[in-house]
Amino acid sequence: MPHEPAPVMHVSRTARILIASQAPGIRVHNSGLPFNDASGDRLRGWMGVEREIFYDRNRIAIVPMAFCFPGHTADKGDLPPRRECREHWHDRIFAAMPQIETVLAIGSYAQAYHFARLGRTIPKGMGLGDLVRNWRDFAGAKPLVLALPHPSWRNSGWLKRNPWFESDVLPVVREEVRRLTQA
Repeated sequence: MPHEPAPVMHVSRTARILIASQAPGIRVHNSGLPFNDASGDRLRGWMGVEREIFYDRNRIAIVPMAFCFPGHTADKGDLPPRRECREHWHDRIFAAMPQIETVLAIGSYAQAYHFARLGRTIPKGMGLGDLVRNWRDFAGAKPLVLALPHPSWRNSGWLKRNPWFESDVLPVVREEVRRLTQA
């Protein structure tokens, strides 16, 4: 591994919502707190929650596809999540959290894993925009899976080109989060 392993996740037997993400970035790797960066600020805005609720493990579980920062590509982008975490831990972790009612699946790796583990077939070659736009066709009942783009600044262009995301999808996300995080 390019860095000393420093797993970053929040698992819980009481949280009813799961944020399933890609892998921690270098800032999160260094802080040990998931989404402790600008992406987290945007994600909390999408969800309509303050940091206090977001980081309350009793309310929200956060499990990335890779628990540690995977390193950088030659052009300084983040490498994809390493498979070892998923292969060794994910099925066991999610079997131990049957109370999860909604999964916010952020990014293609998390989406592919969670839809597949729940037996929900995504058509081969379906892009992020179509998956997010047509979320009702794939979300299922329990747990409900909502596909989201990564909240990174790198997706700002996608968000500008797809204003329906804010008007059609985010109200559903906020309502689910509100419903599942109320004390």
